[in-house]
Amino acid sequence: MPRTYDITIPDLRGTYAVVTGASDGIGRVIATRLARAGAEVVLPVRSQAKGEKVAARIREEVPRALISTRALDLSSLESVASLVDTLSTEGRPIDLLINNAGVMTPPSRQLTKDGFEVQWGTNHLGHFALTLGLLPLLREGGARVTHQTSIAARSGSIGWEDLDGEKDYDVMKSYVQSKIAVALFARELDARSRRERWGITSNLSHPGVSPTNLLAAQPGMGRTRETGGRRVIRLLSRLGVAGTVDSAALPALMAATDPAAAGDEFYGPKRTVGGPPARQKLWAPMVDMEDARRLWVESERLVGARFAV
Repeated sequence: MPRTYDITIPDLRGTYAVVTGASDGIGRVIATRLARAGAEVVLPVRSQAKGEKVAARIREEVPRALISTRALDLSSLESVASLVDTLSTEGRPIDLLINNAGVMTPPSRQLTKDGFEVQWGTNHLGHFALTLGLLPLLREGGARVTHQTSIAARSGSIGWEDLDGEKDYDVMKSYVQSKIAVALFARELDARSRRERWGITSNLSHPGVSPTNLLAAQPGMGRTRETGGRRVIRLLSRLGVAGTVDSAALPALMAATDPAAAGDEFYGPKRTVGGPPARQKLWAPMVDMEDARRLWVESERLVGARFAV
């Protein structure tokens, strides 16, 4: 039987939260729990129909939930800029930003609308551009920013000379690289906030292993059936070895809402693949702050001046 874990989320009435990747899986659980605690939650989604369906489901589970959708395709910097413009025009200070969305191991090398390898471009560069674009609203809200990395980032490195895998593409190495980049960005964002007195905190989380739809059939990405790995994970979850989708959401929720959470911290399941959430020791690829600074500079160059701080 899957094991059940939970955390206490404080009263979030008056909190304005933005959660990417909330139209499914872990992101939907995060958004639901924030709404239940009283936060007003914005779901930036690629599919408006799917987003509205999830928003309606959350309203059914949480009567009087304050929840709405906005358009966002993280694989398009134009779409990211459009969402930044929309939220900036609305002018609401942002208290919580949870960068949760991601793509994993497409069956072949694919590119974003801007020509980046899709995992690098979506998981890291899309969120990098979104966060920098929203920085004025984040500063105004004294926001907590939580970045969702992956258990895949325990080892590996950034391929500085071949970030898009043009010379030597390996789908899993590209995924690992994108999730290491998420972690390094999280740390450098917090370091810069402290140094420049931006007033925001930046934390990092990973969900462990759970049967989400990351490895499900995704025809739009060229995957016509679920992977064998997802079937194994589903079995491990039922046996209580791996986590559930609900438990996998808890580290990010803890990083984002625990009153004791400070900046530059890392949260994940105690047993790495599953278990109750707790603060974790950084993995080796996340430690070098020179890598974090180098990544920031290179990412700014890649996303362009419109997202520059």
